Amino acid sequence: MLAKEKLERINALARKAKTSGLTEAEAREQQALRQEYLEVFRREFRKQLESIQFVDDVPVQ
Repeated sequence: MLAKEKLERINALARKAKTSGLTEAEAREQQALRQEYLEVFRREFRKQLESIQFVDDVPVQ
């Protein structure tokens, strides 16, 4: 999972973007943090999917 500090920074930048706007440097930082977040999310989601085991239904007699 992404570090708590990075998630807080993503949220702070999102709030600032809605209120006063971001500087060019902040916009680049926001984009980089979002990209990192998505990479971590996809990796963890893939792990979850790969750990799923299907069990065939066996008729009860």
